[in-house]
Amino acid sequence: MPAPTLRSLARDLGLSRTTVSDALRGSPRVDPRTAERVRKAAESAGYRRNPLAGALMSELRRSRGADFRGVIAGVDFAEPDRPREGAAYHRELAAGISARAGELGFKLERFNVGEGELTVPRLDSILLSRGISGVVLLPSWDEPDLSALDWSRLAGVYTDYIIERPKLHTVCSDQYRSLLAALHRLRAMGYRRPGLLVHRHQDERIQYRWSAAFRAFQENQREEPMVPPLIVDRFDRAAFAKWFREHRPDVVLGHNCEAVAWMESCGAKVPETHGFVCLNIHMKTQPCAGLDLQPRILGLRAVELLVALLQRNETGVPEWPSTTTIAAGWIDGPTLRQRA
Repeated sequence: MPAPTLRSLARDLGLSRTTVSDALRGSPRVDPRTAERVRKAAESAGYRRNPLAGALMSELRRSRGADFRGVIAGVDFAEPDRPREGAAYHRELAAGISARAGELGFKLERFNVGEGELTVPRLDSILLSRGISGVVLLPSWDEPDLSALDWSRLAGVYTDYIIERPKLHTVCSDQYRSLLAALHRLRAMGYRRPGLLVHRHQDERIQYRWSAAFRAFQENQREEPMVPPLIVDRFDRAAFAKWFREHRPDVVLGHNCEAVAWMESCGAKVPETHGFVCLNIHMKTQPCAGLDLQPRILGLRAVELLVALLQRNETGVPEWPSTTTIAAGWIDGPTLRQRA
């Protein structure tokens, strides 16, 4: 038996193809009783709507572009508490999303949700009216809540660690593996007492992967007494100086490049006697060694995963959400001595 189509459903119901299409999209233009009749008939016939088809035909009629395949929404979050130093990372991630979407024939439309921007219900109505079924969510400083979107007609990918409202597929950096590799590299360079400086929320939001990797490395290196990580609610020079003098790390790893000046105020000479590594090189405020968390590559992979979902017609919240991780690259810099 041939698979049911909009045309065959319309013929069997005695309705126009447009009415059937609008009913299945949840358009308010269709009488609720008619819409319910269409949905029941579609379910009985085993019809599955292609989420790309409506947006594709609509855009083709407007642009007449032969290579166009659909529209993807890039959703960002307006958050006053988000560190400004993370803007470069965000830009690189968005650039990767946009570039790969274009290569695959998709147009990216950007939307901002949050304080002073769109509400989630308003975003939902816009996506419905424009026939957009694919959503890439940029990282949020606090856990995002997109549960008010109608995910029955949407496929989504989050470009950070864990999202619970709703649980979606994620593409993110592998901080645990990356920090372990960095610590082993530093050890090969002659550093024996690494210290970790991290903001508590930056560790919590990735399920403590920075501190977990650091502690695992420390526990398996018994030659020197362990340097406890300095995990703070806010970066503070006095607290850093107290920790630095008491535990005497010879290399510090952290997001905050101010630590270099704080180390030197305690008598260290960077890089002659001590070293510094930035945990996210896109947050650096001065030349230094660090980890490139590959935001552009994360954006590419997120779009590839989303397009695959759309092509397989897999909308809705996944039963088993997956996490794709990408290791960071190492960037040499003037805050480390070059010693075998």
